[in-house]
Formats: sequence, structure tokens, C-alpha cells
Amino acid sequence: MQEQNYKIDFFTGIILVVGLYIGAAFAYAVGLGLSALFSQDIQETGWFSVFSYAMTMLTPIIFYHFFITKNEGKKLSFDFSTKPFRVYLLIIPMMFGMMLIADYTTQLIPTTGNLLGPIYKIYEQEFSKLLLNPISLVLMTVILAPILEEILFRGIIMKGMINNKVAPITAIIVSALIFGAVHFNPWQFAGAFLLGLVLGLVYYKTKSLLMPILLHAFNNLLSALMMMYSDSETFSGLFNINKELLLVAGVVIFAIPFYFFAIHKNIIYKD
Repeated sequence: MQEQNYKIDFFTGIILVVGLYIGAAFAYAVGLGLSALFSQDIQETGWFSVFSYAMTMLTPIIFYHFFITKNEGKKLSFDFSTKPFRVYLLIIPMMFGMMLIADYTTQLIPTTGNLLGPIYKIYEQEFSKLLLNPISLVLMTVILAPILEEILFRGIIMKGMINNKVAPITAIIVSALIFGAVHFNPWQFAGAFLLGLVLGLVYYKTKSLLMPILLHAFNNLLSALMMMYSDSETFSGLFNINKELLLVAGVVIFAIPFYFFAIHKNIIYKD
């Protein structure tokens, strides 16, 4: 389905932020109610984490539909078209290379100390709840997150800025920054920002939201498998390789397909 020319401005940004917080508040209220009803902490379960996440991310999309697109007599629709196989041969290794770069960058952020230590403990506790239920983990990170987050951050925010005459590179960077910020911790912020740059570039070049969704799912699937079946939280730990060496490998793996995808005059997509 072809995308319409959605735009995003300051008022639209407020609508999205309000939707985000209302969705989170609603999920929190439901959790308190169910906990009181069943006399146990429902909010500590994996399935409730999935529900809470879905409500938090889905509500701003719903708000955008009703208060912006529907108000303008439009329907919320996106391009989910597939692309030639050679496109996938470029974007998947490009994404993996950036994953290795993000892996190194994330390790530079301390996980101890008076400030970051308590935050990291909360971060670990949230994922430990999901690990108790692998189905919840996969559902949330591999299915829901790629779809809802790409619709919101690339399909609405990034594309809306470009449609509002914002320079594409600025729109890609800003959407990646917002994408990182909503993860609410410095480790995921760093990784999400870097990966968001690739996701934004791929969406801008291919014009298909399916491409960043697949790449997002690819990243999250590898992360979920590492959490479920490995004691390591990093690729360097998983492969038992020096993290600086893995960084160099990541730069090379990213740079080569990036050149052919974004710089080389190779017509593989249409504007």
C-alpha cells in the first residue's frame, strides 16, 4: 500500500509524546488493578511486560491516526513492498556491521557507580522478567518491537519530517535520536541510535517500511537468542574476540555494503 504525504510538526510531536505517556500510564493502571484483583504482582510477569510495551507504543500511533490523519481526511497507510534480492544482500550485512559497532560502543558505558549502577540494575531486572518466559521475549522483541517502532519512528516521525521539507539526513539523525531516547537507558540509547541511523537510511532509500522492520527484527532476534542461550551480553564475549578487533570488523562489514547501497550509483530503488 502506498504511503500518503504525512507531515510532522511541533503540534504533532506533542500528540505523539502525550500518546506515549498515556499508553504507559494506562498499562501501569491496568497492572495495578490486576495485581490487586489477583493478589499478586502481575507487573512482574513477562506477559504483562509485553502488554505494557504494546500499549505504550501503539497508543501514539492511534493518537496520530485519529488526531492528525483522520482529521485531515486521510488514512494511515504505509508502503510494505518487497525489494530485489540484491538489496537484501546489501542491507543485512550493513546492519550486522553496525550491530558490531553498536556492541563496542555500548561496552564503553559503565554499568557500575552511584548513578549508572542502579539504572543498570533496573535495566537487567526488566529483561530478566522476559527471560522467564521466552515466548514473551520473542513476541515483544522480534515481532511487536520491529513493527510498532518502525511505524512510529521511521514511518511517522522520520517520513513526516521529510515531507515537511526537513533535510533527509537531519530527519534520519533526529528520528534515530528519538528512537534511542525512548529506550530510557544509556546502553540501549547508544545502540538504538546507531542502529536507527541504518534503519532510517534504508527506509529513505528503499521507500519501503518492510525493509527496516526486517532489519530491526534481525537485530532483535540475535539479541534475544544471545540472552536465552548465552551467558554473554556482547558479541565480543560470545565469540571470545577482543572488542577492538570486533569493532574493526564491524566497520569493514558496514562500510562495504554501505558504499554500494548509499554512495555508488547503482539503481536498485526508485525515489
